Order: sequence, then structure tokens, then C-alpha cells
Amino acid sequence: MNRGEIAKQNFSNGNNCAQATLLAFSDLTGLDEATAMKLASSFGGGMGRLREVCGAVSGMFMALGLIYGDSDVPTHENKVAHYQRVQELAARFKEKNGSIICRELLDGVQTTHGVEPEKRTDQYYTKRPCGELCACAAEILQKYIEENPI
Repeated sequence: MNRGEIAKQNFSNGNNCAQATLLAFSDLTGLDEATAMKLASSFGGGMGRLREVCGAVSGMFMALGLIYGDSDVPTHENKVAHYQRVQELAARFKEKNGSIICRELLDGVQTTHGVEPEKRTDQYYTKRPCGELCACAAEILQKYIEENPI
């Protein structure tokens, strides 16, 4: 399986979109599964169902930071270089999907849906693009890594 398929499978297994995407890179991030799950737990549903930045995008950014980010206080130049990476990946995702904003990706779903996530039923997986968005984010990061070896 490629990382996109892994991310999609992670989502289908019940992980939120951020967890699903971050976990697809666990071999490169150095995080154990439990820590990755906890770290990404707040970012599902566009950050706690606020429908802001897509959780798959947030998971992609978390993996990016763990793979390419600084472990010491970064220099100005390193911050610029890293933020450039983030914006490049965001642009790639937006080019493929039209947005990086959860509610826009879900066809205008409003932020007033409360805190309770929908039950994961067959109908849920049929109507939601989230698994595909996780796959897309993972594939974008994988391609970036191939273009920019660690």
C-alpha cells in the first residue's frame, strides 16, 4: 500500500482525518502510534469540528514538521524555508481540491454542528470525501519527500 492508501484505510478504521494522515508517516516521524494519535486528536473535523483547516491538511503539516522541522530554536532563514514548505503543500492540496478549509471541502457544512461527530456508517463513508482527502494529503506529502529527500 502507498501512503495515500494507508491514510484512507486509517480513516476508514475510525481515525479522524488528521490522525489518519499523520499515522501514514509514522515510520518517518519517529512518533509511536499512541503519541501520534493524541497529538492529532484535536485536529479532526477542521479542528474539533469547527470546520476550519481540513484535518487531513493539518495531519500533513504535522508530519511535515516532524520530518523537516527544527528541533532547536529555528533561525529566521529556517522559519522562512519551513513556512515556504507549508505554503507549497497547502497550494498543492488547494489546487487538487479547491480549498484547504473543511467546511468548503464538505460543500458548505456550517460550523454550528456541535461537538458530537457523526456515527461512522456506510452512508457516512459514501457521502463524505474525507477518506479521499486523507489519501490526497498523504500523496502530496509523499511526492514532496521524493522531490526533497530528507
